[in-house]
Amino acid sequence: MNYSVNTLKSIASKLTLITCLLLFSFASAQKSSTHKIGKLTFTTEEIDYGSIVQNDNGERVFTFTNTGNAPVVISEVKTTCGCTVPLYPKTAILPGKSNEIKVKYATNRIGAFTKSITVISNAKNENQVLKIKGEVLKNSL
Repeated sequence: MNYSVNTLKSIASKLTLITCLLLFSFASAQKSSTHKIGKLTFTTEEIDYGSIVQNDNGERVFTFTNTGNAPVVISEVKTTCGCTVPLYPKTAILPGKSNEIKVKYATNRIGAFTKSITVISNAKNENQVLKIKGEVLKNSL
């Protein structure tokens, strides 16, 4: 078989391109498999208070676990209004460890409510939105 010089050059350039693509793909796969990142996994993302009496205990707890492979630091927890006050861990949550975010709703307000709580962290799910809902009934006493 006689191939022209141009045909051989074309085959060589295609083989070089394929080799480069394979090496790039392998390097990308290696990088993604060794990249460490934390992930917050909550037991529930919504808490339903149901019907509660005015001035009743408005504190509830969101429990979570870091199911990732790197520590997670919660930098801030934002709520949709001042009637909901969060308390969250200020130290790193190591992989496999659990912790909690306490949320206190001001039950002096009568009526139905739905509030969002945004957990801001360095986790894969860096802006995790949690919800609380319920109804505060007037105290009949």
